[in-house]
Amino acid sequence: MGWVARAPGLPVLEPEAVALLDRLTPMRVPAGQVLFHPGETVKGFVIVLEGRVEVFLTGASGREMLLYAVEPGQSCVQSTLGLMGGEDYSGEAVARSESELVLVPRDTFLHLMDVSDVFRKFVFAAFAQRLQSMMHLLDRVAFQRIETRLAQCLLERAEGDTLKATHAEIAVMIGTAREVVSRRLDALARRGIVALDRGVVRILDAGTLGELASLDA
Repeated sequence: MGWVARAPGLPVLEPEAVALLDRLTPMRVPAGQVLFHPGETVKGFVIVLEGRVEVFLTGASGREMLLYAVEPGQSCVQSTLGLMGGEDYSGEAVARSESELVLVPRDTFLHLMDVSDVFRKFVFAAFAQRLQSMMHLLDRVAFQRIETRLAQCLLERAEGDTLKATHAEIAVMIGTAREVVSRRLDALARRGIVALDRGVVRILDAGTLGELASLDA
């Protein structure tokens, strides 16, 4: 059985499309590996079979912001834009965890877009969903207060009641500066809502944090 049959989120494709894709070999990448840099030419369409890839945008000041994450069944809008519009990458992609990926080369991708109705609908649907999430990100960064974004981040990303992340990493997640995150976390700790340790934030009062997360929502 080829990898197409076990690809999460991939629809049932036509036999010709399956045969073309199953010729490609999945690759495993370690956590922390950079998959592409700003300014590079897009080489292909990425399909994530396992793991998580995060795409960041770096401003002129050097500050980073997490644009989106690609998990099994999701798409990378940067790759789709590059393949269909000829744009180079404007962000940087990093494997957050050990991941298994398939890179569909440009020629194969464009051929499938021509001959496979199912593949074409999958790409456009995934692209639309990703653009919608980007609009939500823009709304949060532009209009939501820092406390709201921080509370949402803690609740969404914590495992149990614990988020293992540095203040700098949290700042990237919510699109602000590390110093701002540190001040806000210190304020939450003084109120007894969270407890702080090196590289760890522990949620003590999820109810109040949830109230903060709903502000401006």
